[in-house]
Amino acid sequence: MRYQLELEIDAPRKRVIELFLDSENIPKWQTSLVSFDHINGTPREVGAKSRQIHRMGNSEMEMIETITEPNPPYEFSATYEAKNIWNLIENQFIETDDHKTKWILDNEYKSSGIMGLMAFFLPGMFKKQTLDFMNMFKTFVEETDE
Repeated sequence: MRYQLELEIDAPRKRVIELFLDSENIPKWQTSLVSFDHINGTPREVGAKSRQIHRMGNSEMEMIETITEPNPPYEFSATYEAKNIWNLIENQFIETDDHKTKWILDNEYKSSGIMGLMAFFLPGMFKKQTLDFMNMFKTFVEETDE
């Protein structure tokens, strides 16, 4: 499954990417995040890996993030892998003429088992969850003092 979402953030691109790349900020906008631990490589550089644990209802899911393209302030991409799940998220950050930031997120999602069936039958649920995370980040950025 592939999809693209866009969102405008009322902040300059430099500020958006600064907040986006700081792993200390992730729990402030990804409310499902239980823990984020760097496991190898130079943090936020190509090949760096981090372990993320997310709470989904009453269960937890461990994901491994691998940075594939850190090119701040223009883009940031990573894969996220969990049992039966592979996800590539490519983020582009475009500064607009009015000093806002257009965030374009391209998502490629592959899975098997129950998650594969859910992706096939309920693709809108995945898009909605991604857009919810994007909106939480937008709110975090717009409400954070410089």
